[in-house]
Amino acid sequence: MRLSSFLSSVVFSVVAMVAVACGGPDDSPPGPLGNHMDDMYIAAVAMDQKTQVSQTQADWSTAKMENAKAEADYNDVSGAKLSVARNEHQSAKLQINSAIENKKAAEASGDMNRVNAAQADVHKAELLEKAAAARVRYFEAYRDFLKVHWRFTQENMYWREAQYEQAKVELAQKNNIQPKGVNLAAFKPQTEERGNRTQSAKQKVDGARATAQNARTEWLSAQAAADSAAGKPSNLPDPMGPSSSTTIGG
Repeated sequence: MRLSSFLSSVVFSVVAMVAVACGGPDDSPPGPLGNHMDDMYIAAVAMDQKTQVSQTQADWSTAKMENAKAEADYNDVSGAKLSVARNEHQSAKLQINSAIENKKAAEASGDMNRVNAAQADVHKAELLEKAAAARVRYFEAYRDFLKVHWRFTQENMYWREAQYEQAKVELAQKNNIQPKGVNLAAFKPQTEERGNRTQSAKQKVDGARATAQNARTEWLSAQAAADSAAGKPSNLPDPMGPSSSTTIGG
């Protein structure tokens, strides 16, 4: 085999493996619609015939706002909130080191009251570190869920736009309007394709939400044990808690 052919084969294999690892082309972010019809073509149609057009336009507007909110939620958690949780975990690990050093000093003194108190502090510090680590895992899982949810809102936004474009086309067809250069037959397949992508993305949201909820359950258990040892509630923010304003719906 010639060297150039061999290298081409290697490059192709690497690209193929990367594509598989990344989920393939179907996992790529959604792009803009390929087919649009200018509103001017139906401008002269009576308003009482535009009910479906108005509704789909409103749905599209709502979807755009939902997408913007999903992006903001993801950026908030993946940035500041996750960084704070990780910093708190590092602080908790340092507290274990301090507690262990205090225990060594207590043991050197021979004072069993100090030893027992120091041992209790080590145990408490270990539980707090375990809870802090579980909290980081929870926030990471929640971040992953928000990313998947954001992708869903992107897909849904374009699907709603496709429905709006199709509604305009159907109205044009009912009124015997044939815009020059516009392939009216392409709009329904476009809507169906975007709808399929949206449903696929929604299924991934459900799985990511379940993973995050499991991580939350593990954190709540670890935090309850740490709070019990500390003798006071922690009252830490819980993004998936029932009263949280950032909890994402179904």
